[in-house]
Amino acid sequence: MNVASSITQTIFGLWLVGWGTVGAVQAGGPIVTDYPSIQAAIDAHPGKMIEVPAGDFEISEKLRLKGEDGGLWGYGRIIQTNAAAPIIEIENATDVRIIGITLTRPEQNCDTSTEAILAMQCERLRIENVRVINNRTASSAIALRDCRDCEIRGCEVLNYSSITIDDRTSKDLYGYAFRCISGVGISVKASTGTLIESCRVIERNLLTTPEVQARYDLGTFVKKNPVKGTLISDEVWNRGTTENWHQGSGIVVSSPEETDQTRLIGNYVENAGQGLDIHSDHIIISQNIVKNAGIGMKAMHGSRNVLILGNQFSRCDLWAIGLMPGAASHPATEEGKPETANSDGASIIAHNIISDFGHGHSNWIWGNERSPFKFDGPQEADDPPLEDVLIQGNVIQSIGEPRYRYAVVISQGPGGPKGLHFSGNLFHPGKDGVCNVELMP
Repeated sequence: MNVASSITQTIFGLWLVGWGTVGAVQAGGPIVTDYPSIQAAIDAHPGKMIEVPAGDFEISEKLRLKGEDGGLWGYGRIIQTNAAAPIIEIENATDVRIIGITLTRPEQNCDTSTEAILAMQCERLRIENVRVINNRTASSAIALRDCRDCEIRGCEVLNYSSITIDDRTSKDLYGYAFRCISGVGISVKASTGTLIESCRVIERNLLTTPEVQARYDLGTFVKKNPVKGTLISDEVWNRGTTENWHQGSGIVVSSPEETDQTRLIGNYVENAGQGLDIHSDHIIISQNIVKNAGIGMKAMHGSRNVLILGNQFSRCDLWAIGLMPGAASHPATEEGKPETANSDGASIIAHNIISDFGHGHSNWIWGNERSPFKFDGPQEADDPPLEDVLIQGNVIQSIGEPRYRYAVVISQGPGGPKGLHFSGNLFHPGKDGVCNVELMP
């Protein structure tokens, strides 16, 4: 290794110290250019950090990491030419790190059904300062599955969405399939102790414009069951098109009966169907910015003890913050054991700012009859209600004529929310007032 390369590696290693990776990288360690392939370098040095230096490195098979310690780091760009394969797969690994590299696909193969990084059954995995560009998938750009105490920090995910079919014909709630935009920037399932911090998740390729909708015939049914689903209106069923064709999310945390102790802190999400899609217990959602999303965030399907604190939701169009039960919510499954319930609530929404509601890219779809806050009723009759939520010190600002009917909408149907407590909020009224019912302190 020449002197310049050694100096660059040492500086990069020192820079990584500031991100909490002391000892992860050492100058003079293995480098992929000394081997026939990146995978060959990984296999030759189990448990070691492998440098991917500046430059482009094409692969046609997924890179596989497992075992203890080790990983990849550097300024290099890994280009996956095989649209059917992930870029990196990490399985049954402990203390593995992926730091600094860029992961992408060539233009002709950027549409894929797979992930850029797929991590399964991992502990203490660190994904830091990684860029994932043009991994356009109906799946997820970065995905954690059945992981423990993992961190995704300082990463950028750009252009992660794709055109696909959302098939809901197997569910009695819907009974139809339709063409849509879908895809997830960062996804966490069946995992505990996850930290997602200071990441940027941005979609610039597929936006909710009339031109994109017309080009891909988005929202049009491609299949329909003989019987209408219980959650779809007669109008939509008979028309054969749906308005909710912008699916997918910037960040998803799901598997509500398994996923626990999650932190989403200081992330930036732009142009998502849903900014933050939460199905998790004991989760902190703080200091995030969500801009130009149909839905800023929602917590449902048995999300309990959700702390939503100090976030910015700008230019959302359907709702900014929504809490509600879902089809996965259910009462206690064993008599006398309330801990077996999967219910929603015992949560706090405090010191968030909702601005320019109804001024986003999808206002032309949803119109001016929506509401920044939504507290909804159940999807199914046996769903336990949303219960015990403190809503305190939040601001809804409207400059000019409001593009919403009410600042807050609370479902009044059977199984509607219980124990909502409002105090110290500053809500600019909508066209018909602050709320569809009297807000009780």
